[in-house]
Amino acid sequence: MQSTCETGACQGAPGGSLWGVGRGEPPALGSRGEGWVAIQLLPLALLVAAGVLGPEWPDGVERPLLAVGFALGLPGAILFLGGALRLGVQLTPFPRPVEGGALREGGVYGLARHPIYGGALLLALAWSLATSWCALGPVALLALLFDRKSRREELWLVERHEGYAAYRERVRRRFIPWVW
Repeated sequence: MQSTCETGACQGAPGGSLWGVGRGEPPALGSRGEGWVAIQLLPLALLVAAGVLGPEWPDGVERPLLAVGFALGLPGAILFLGGALRLGVQLTPFPRPVEGGALREGGVYGLARHPIYGGALLLALAWSLATSWCALGPVALLALLFDRKSRREELWLVERHEGYAAYRERVRRRFIPWVW
């Protein structure tokens, strides 16, 4: 006998786990994944607040960290913008792909399956290195959230696009080319 979670009935339901514990699959959190977008606003707000209100880095490491932040921010911006431009009118903040959209495999999508998330993470890390060590916590939260959100998105992508499973095998990195 299958439980309701095994049949998919608990996805996004109030009784289902936010992180999909038990199935290994994150819940839908709305028909388009609206809950994921709402939840990600919290670590983003914490990131900005920690960077603005948190203590500055010590003088001895401030300049080197600013340089590292810039070095991470530039590829982060390239990934983020490259992914957004490649999606074009298919760009949506929601994890469910738009109806009638085509699978994007070229450009930055040939290097990472979720370059917008990867770019956002690099930009968030760059911000924390340029502002305050307190912003590192929200970066970690954002990374965990993007990991789960992207797993939900990939479940929908497999349903929507026949070639997504093969694409996922070809492009092994989820967020950042050659790294993660």
